[in-house]
Amino acid sequence: MRHVGWRFDCLGDLGFWKDRVRDWAHMFDVYPQQIVRSGMAEAWRRGPVSLEICGTFLGWRDKQGYGEKEVRYVFEQALKWHVSSFNAKSSPVPPEWKPLVDDWLRKMGYRLVPRKVAYPARVSPNGVLPFETWWENKGVAPCYEDFALALRLVGEGRTLVRLTDARIPSWLPGDALYDGRVFLPRDMPEGAYELQLGIVDRQTREPRVRLAIEGRTPDGWYKVGPITVEEGPYPVTTERVLDTP
Repeated sequence: MRHVGWRFDCLGDLGFWKDRVRDWAHMFDVYPQQIVRSGMAEAWRRGPVSLEICGTFLGWRDKQGYGEKEVRYVFEQALKWHVSSFNAKSSPVPPEWKPLVDDWLRKMGYRLVPRKVAYPARVSPNGVLPFETWWENKGVAPCYEDFALALRLVGEGRTLVRLTDARIPSWLPGDALYDGRVFLPRDMPEGAYELQLGIVDRQTREPRVRLAIEGRTPDGWYKVGPITVEEGPYPVTTERVLDTP
């Protein structure tokens, strides 16, 4: 059975029908209760939560009289429910709410940040490249696609891409650690390389996820640091901090 999330289509109802139904609203009397009673409170761990606006943003402001306080409350509840996608019905955002909406969009779904990578400064052809990574998911949900974490060595003589067995969908909000190793071929040319990482499609090996750090190359990879391929023992491990507060 495929994992499924859930969807509802009246996000932001704080009393749209108060003239007809006294003191009743989806945000107070339906969604908080039914998410729990239906047994779907933890479904976000395996499937996406998708929400649709009740009315429009302009309707919130002009018809319902919402101010920043009400909008912020609605957005906080959606993040609490681990929203991954949102349908605003193509309605414009009032200029005064744009910073609030932009901040909300950055927090929904997943937001993967590689915090630190440790790896040897030198590896041998036909050898092993071990590495350690620390990641932080600053969003409120995992990435539900089975993408692969990949390393790429870029040099004058050759570009090599190696996939890892990291389980990206298991990286829930908060910290995640992944330590692994990849193998270099016997015919890997010796010389200086740049180590890069990316989250890629398993078939095409092309990057599919934009990470929340700087250092992105034009083709979607992220620079980690220099590495040398040559015969000899490994030196002390090199650590690269990719993201700081």
